[in-house]
Amino acid sequence: MSATTRRAFLGRTGALGLAGLIGQAAPSVLRAMPLGGPIGIQLYAVKDALQANPAATLRAVRAIGYGEVETAGFGQLSARQFRGLLDDAGLACPSAHLQFDPRNLGAAFDDAHALGARYAASGSLRALIQRDAQPGAGSPTGMRLEEARRTAELANRIGEQARRAGLEYAYHNHDFEFADQGAGAIGYDLLLRETDPGLVKFEIDCGWMTLGGRDPREYFARYPNRFPMIHVKDFLPAGAQPRTPDAPAPAGAELGHGMIDYRPILVAAEKAGLKHYFAEQEGPFTRMSQLDAARQAYEYLRSLP
Repeated sequence: MSATTRRAFLGRTGALGLAGLIGQAAPSVLRAMPLGGPIGIQLYAVKDALQANPAATLRAVRAIGYGEVETAGFGQLSARQFRGLLDDAGLACPSAHLQFDPRNLGAAFDDAHALGARYAASGSLRALIQRDAQPGAGSPTGMRLEEARRTAELANRIGEQARRAGLEYAYHNHDFEFADQGAGAIGYDLLLRETDPGLVKFEIDCGWMTLGGRDPREYFARYPNRFPMIHVKDFLPAGAQPRTPDAPAPAGAELGHGMIDYRPILVAAEKAGLKHYFAEQEGPFTRMSQLDAARQAYEYLRSLP
């Protein structure tokens, strides 16, 4: 989910290392679900249907076969009301993307508890960092190292208070964290180094990371047990080179119809301690409806050996 559209909804490959991931995967005979299941979905992927009829949409998600969801806002409902709909549909909610106000983190944590979530995740902290930054200190595109340091400081603060509330905080990436800041330095690596592993977990959005020219498997190998969750997302092919931060993102693709083969990613993620994975798709949805795309994503994930 893009940082801008995620905030709106909440308020209401380059190198050889990527070559093994890119290329449309052929369907195969259905096997056991990856990691033993259940398969999860980020509800932003069905946001339009969810806004129109949340109860019916959650029942449809469960009927497709999903067992877990990650929330991204509750529409016109409270977190507690939304939890009631999840319970009625038979869906678990281990993670929630929440709006964080550093002056009142308790409100976000209360929502996480109301949902029964273990993880309180942020789609990005960029808006909070840039709101308090000095003029000229931020970058509208790539994450500068100073922005990464400020983000790490805030993430540690959120993580500390999340732990006190009996939760775990997780940071979700886009692709701007992977823009080269000189000599190969990138903001995402600084975030990993300068956050406390006991306080801050990371949720890799594999689609955005791949667009940023990085290989999720390398991060799983280097930082085991830092990534309890991932987003399983794909885009239409946009060429062999990593996307520059100011270039328009390619259109989202249904899983199995884009450029990423998730078989090796899920194998590496499982070895590194992955606990939950959530299908998600960026718009625009032109080939099929959001719920039909969610069904396609589920069948693709079920097909993986």
